[in-house]
Amino acid sequence: MSERLLVLVRHGQSEWNLKNLFTGWKDPDLTELGVKEATEAGRKLKAQGLQFDVAYTSVLTRAQHTLDLILGELGQKGLPTTKNLALNERDYGDLSGLNKDDARKKWGEDQVLIWRRSYDVPPPGGESLKDTLARALPYYVQEILPGVLNGKRTLVAAHGNSLRALIMVLEKLSPEGILKRELATGVPIIYRLNADSTVASKLDLAG
Repeated sequence: MSERLLVLVRHGQSEWNLKNLFTGWKDPDLTELGVKEATEAGRKLKAQGLQFDVAYTSVLTRAQHTLDLILGELGQKGLPTTKNLALNERDYGDLSGLNKDDARKKWGEDQVLIWRRSYDVPPPGGESLKDTLARALPYYVQEILPGVLNGKRTLVAAHGNSLRALIMVLEKLSPEGILKRELATGVPIIYRLNADSTVASKLDLAG
């Protein structure tokens, strides 16, 4: 019986994470720390004895770079990989590129908090978490999940909010529950699924 393996990894620290900027669909690369985080993620997966049949990532550099570093540690540089904007980070619209403290000064602490932490209120010109789920979830269900259920060991390197969409379904979380879920950079989460796509086991490789 195939193990139905699915591993999710948020990209390592990006240059704009370090500068406390809203990033969204902007395309900074990893910091030195981000490279270390991604490399360490690969080492942790290797220590678990894991190998993959296929990988998915977004069209953004920080996620692709993270995936490349992980695959390098696993000795799987040539792994078949699909890049799709459905896995991109949430689009922060007019907030993109702004320092979070400056955004609070411009729009007020309460308004920025609503944009960042509400489920269905988008920032100006951007996406809410609900909007992000609306593109990431169908992609997961139609493109990623069938392969996992057929025994393809699958690695997904993406972003905090697009991965929240997948986790919301995998762990059957409510909108309130998923908003509280924080994903550390460069930390693999290993899922093994049952035949009905429910989670048989979960292992978070933090620490």
